[in-house]
Amino acid sequence: MTVRDITDAIEAFAPLSIQEGWDNSGLIVGSPDQEVRGVLVGFDCTPELVDEAVSCGADMIVTHHPLIFGGIKKINPDDPVGLALIKAISERIAVYAAHTTADKVLDGVSGAMARRLGLRNVEVLDEEAEGIGLGAVGDLETPMGSEEFISFVKSRFGLQVARCSRPLDIPVSRVAMCGGSGSSLIGKAMEAGAQAYLCGDISYHHFFTPKDFMLIDIGHFEGEVEICQVIFSLLRKKFPTFAVRTSSKLESANPVFYY
Repeated sequence: MTVRDITDAIEAFAPLSIQEGWDNSGLIVGSPDQEVRGVLVGFDCTPELVDEAVSCGADMIVTHHPLIFGGIKKINPDDPVGLALIKAISERIAVYAAHTTADKVLDGVSGAMARRLGLRNVEVLDEEAEGIGLGAVGDLETPMGSEEFISFVKSRFGLQVARCSRPLDIPVSRVAMCGGSGSSLIGKAMEAGAQAYLCGDISYHHFFTPKDFMLIDIGHFEGEVEICQVIFSLLRKKFPTFAVRTSSKLESANPVFYY
């Protein structure tokens, strides 16, 4: 098995050609021709994840967030990115990221969010081409009052807390969502007829919402983390006898702590 075999399988699901222009999805460390004995799937390529890959014998890491996102001017062990790079390169571990590529396919990040809520009639929220684009929108099986819906969202995503705009006086029947930072799609959610929109990283002023529309900030990590299971399942189905595993520390990988 080579790195190329793994990346071909991922890119058949989430092609590199659809990533956003500012993104850095794809192979970040290593060669496509490198031999691979095992793959570890995680959310962020941290030094701890590289250590886990070494301990479990994986010589390829697949994450959602890219290890190198913007420009990089220094590589030193005092910086988490630098340390992860040093560890990965010294251990000859290839590193791949499926970021906005996995955001923009309906079976990816936002589709996983929709499945958690059991939505029907799910479609892309901001469609660029047939079936491709950011976010998703769909209908609840049964409309809910806004406070009931907030409790439902918290239970389905395992949240301690959710940041919400003013609760609605009308039932929630149509829901839009976008994993990660999704405030740029608030207008699209309203245009799609959603009463509620779920995403992460919503800023203060966005919570001044119009009548009959509600925002729920479920957190960046919380909205996207299920993509790790999606990628794991994809690789296990493609390579049923190959060593593929998800990080054993995934549940504690969120860099945001709540007190």
